[in-house]
Amino acid sequence: MVDKNEISGGAKELGGKVKEGLGKLVGNDRLQAEGLADQAEGKTEKNYGKVKDAAKDTLGSKH
Repeated sequence: MVDKNEISGGAKELGGKVKEGLGKLVGNDRLQAEGLADQAEGKTEKNYGKVKDAAKDTLGSKH
């Protein structure tokens, strides 16, 4: 089962990639940096969701 943090993080990561690409396209360093920051935040959230999901699976299989 996919955790809501995985979905939200994936969306944030994708949005960051778009923002970074747009920043590169128009030559806007600030927009590019924001995109990279969004990607990092999205990856962190997505990984948190994966860990949370794995913990649920592990704990659930012990009961």
